[in-house]
Amino acid sequence: MDKISQKGARYQQVAVALARQIVEGKYAIGEKIKSRTTLSSNFNVSPETARKAITILVDLDIVEVKHGSGVRVLSRENAAIFLSKYHATNSLLELKKELEDQILQQKKDLDGISKTVTNILAQTRDINNRFPFEPFQLVLSQDSDYLGRQLKELNLWQETGATLIGIERQEELMLSPGPYAMLEKGDRIFFVGDELTYSRMKNLFL
Repeated sequence: MDKISQKGARYQQVAVALARQIVEGKYAIGEKIKSRTTLSSNFNVSPETARKAITILVDLDIVEVKHGSGVRVLSRENAAIFLSKYHATNSLLELKKELEDQILQQKKDLDGISKTVTNILAQTRDINNRFPFEPFQLVLSQDSDYLGRQLKELNLWQETGATLIGIERQEELMLSPGPYAMLEKGDRIFFVGDELTYSRMKNLFL
């Protein structure tokens, strides 16, 4: 049984196989090709499929069909041109399919990354809502009217929603500072609050 490619319609595969045989010299110019019945048997296809394959080769002036004399080879050159164009077209189609598959895979990968990021943000937000005790930090690096005043005068919670839990000054940490503690330039302060608290504190001191 003759081998045929597995790409394209079945009759195209048979036409390509016959053209290849002509190019390789299996059939000489003017030589009669096997009957359609024999071709269908050799290629394991139906007689109708063999007929369609022959029709392609006839249209391309590779073979001719004469009543009473069957199918005869006309041109090895045309057979070679047909093969070249066929393989070039299929190469482009394969490349297009490969690129489409890669784009689809990249889209799936990006969708997966997006879902992962969304899940992480959701989990982080959930943790912050349930356990809002990870303190914010802010270094008081600029002059401010709020420096040098007692904490009870600043009304930090009323102004920003922040609860001050620590002051670090010259590498010494004061936890839970009282209402008479004062803030100085260069202090690192620790506080807790909601998501807007940090920006409010920053606007207040910087």
